[in-house]
This record gives sequence, structure tokens and C-alpha cells, in this order.
Amino acid sequence: MKKKEHVTLWERYLTREIGIEFKACLYFFAILFFYCVYRMIGGSFEASILHMTEMIFTCYIIGYIQVYVFANCDEADHLGVREIAGIITCTGLYLLVSYLGSWFSREMLPTLLFALYLLLTYFCVVLIYRTKRRIDDKQLNEELRLFQTQHKKSE
Repeated sequence: MKKKEHVTLWERYLTREIGIEFKACLYFFAILFFYCVYRMIGGSFEASILHMTEMIFTCYIIGYIQVYVFANCDEADHLGVREIAGIITCTGLYLLVSYLGSWFSREMLPTLLFALYLLLTYFCVVLIYRTKRRIDDKQLNEELRLFQTQHKKSE
């Protein structure tokens, strides 16, 4: 039986879906952290299940937008016009949903701080993905050298 060497359409789709799942969890955690800090500063140690539901659904929807409309803007090698437009658009969508959903009681200061927090989060995510790619490249190059060395010895 012969092994397939190329990535199938299903595997590409599955990889994107896993990436969206990861993004949704990552951004949901970051947003939920900000929301909980906001609630605690306001003297409440309770969080709205409705707000959390809106947050996770928003994270999934924006994850799809990031992947399919803005070509993984937060995973880019460099931040060009398209990537920055994607980050700003997605931040704006989060702000819109947070305002309509009254996550921060429709107060402008927490909403603006949330916008800055999201932009910082996107910047950190870009750096994390960039660092991960560099590490992966080093590992793959090292594995290739080992393979080539072993292949030469066996000849």
C-alpha cells in the first residue's frame, strides 16, 4: 500500500478548523480575563453566563473571519496593510458586540481600554506565532540535517 505524500483537501480543511478552534479558545480566555478583571474592579465576583456565551460565539465567528477573509492576519510573518486591516476590523467587531451585549455596561472608558487590550493581545499573538514558526523551522532544518547525514552514511 502506497502512502500519500501530499496534503488532501480534507486535511487542509481540518487544519484550518483546528486553528479556528484554537483561536476561539485563546481569544475567549483573553477576553474573559479582561471581563473578570472589569467585574472585580466594579466589586462583583460574578460573571454573566449570557455574556460568556456571547463572547465564545463571537470568538468563533471572528476566528472564521480572520482565517477566511483576512488570511490568518494574526499569524502573519509581517504586519502589512491587509493584516492591520484585519486586526482593526476584528477588534471593531469585538467592540461592537461588547457594546451591544453590554459586557462593560456600555461605559466608554472600559470599552476603550478593552480595545487597547485587544490590540495588545493581537500583537502578542502575532509575536507568539512568529516565534513558534521560527522554532519549528529550526527543528525541521535540524531533522533534515540528521536525515541527510544518516542517508549519506547508509550509501
